[in-house]
Amino acid sequence: MVSRNVSKEADNFNVVRRLTVINTRTDKCLLQMTGKISIEDVTDGIAVLVEVDRDKGIYQKHWVYLNENTMYTVEDLNGVGVSKYAYELEFMPQQLVPVRITANELSQDIAQATGDEAND
Repeated sequence: MVSRNVSKEADNFNVVRRLTVINTRTDKCLLQMTGKISIEDVTDGIAVLVEVDRDKGIYQKHWVYLNENTMYTVEDLNGVGVSKYAYELEFMPQQLVPVRITANELSQDIAQATGDEAND
């Protein structure tokens, strides 16, 4: 759960990351990109899609193409505090009114139902 929450925060541009592309034959760094970036391996190791939050709602999309002599690494530079217990369940079909249930709300409902206010 923690890994999924950290990935979600990073993909929502809440984490500073560094993407590094390295030539594996020469050990040379070919490209380095640092910032609030979302990274997705979209073609099974052939290309990486990098979306950048430039600030104030401006986003850019970059493609980094790889070959048999290159690899990439992604570093989380500042980390993010996430709960290992938090989750969200959303039902949003067009026929229903959208509903969002969070772990915090469920904990409060359970505490009220059992009379245990210490779980708040």
